[in-house]
Amino acid sequence: MLEGIYTDGVFMHKESRPYPIQPQETSGIIYGTDAVFRYSLKESDYPNIIIPEPIYDGQGDVIEPGYYGLALSDDRNFLILIVSKQARAIIPVFKIEEDVKEQQRLNDPKYKKQLKKEAKEREKTNKKRAKVGMPPDEPYVHMDASIEYDIKGGYYLIKYERGTIKAWGAIKG
Repeated sequence: MLEGIYTDGVFMHKESRPYPIQPQETSGIIYGTDAVFRYSLKESDYPNIIIPEPIYDGQGDVIEPGYYGLALSDDRNFLILIVSKQARAIIPVFKIEEDVKEQQRLNDPKYKKQLKKEAKEREKTNKKRAKVGMPPDEPYVHMDASIEYDIKGGYYLIKYERGTIKAWGAIKG
């Protein structure tokens, strides 16, 4: 009897709980906002997007909540939601931007020479890494994707960013 009273008292005590209080947030980072979930893995060519709630369309189709890869089609007319290398939804793009200054910088002869020099150094480093069994070092490409709901328009705005290209798409929901 005494043991039962003691353990009940411990379970109800605020400072010492045997199980974490839900939702569990460690070190001030909310689950799903960590870089592993927000940005893509090294092996991926697509930025990650987190859809927190189901999105319904007029035909009764639904996009389930979860983690998706977001890709821009080759003709840059559509954004594609990808799960396990399979397309789940195709979203029309209404605006696309390409950074002109970055393109000019990439076409500059001095910068091209510097890139060739860096590529040679990276190749040497990758040979050494391959001998040890490490994965090759790849150049970093900035990728980001986000979704937000516009209350006035009643649609979801999807922002896509990869390298020098930015695109915006919308889902009427």
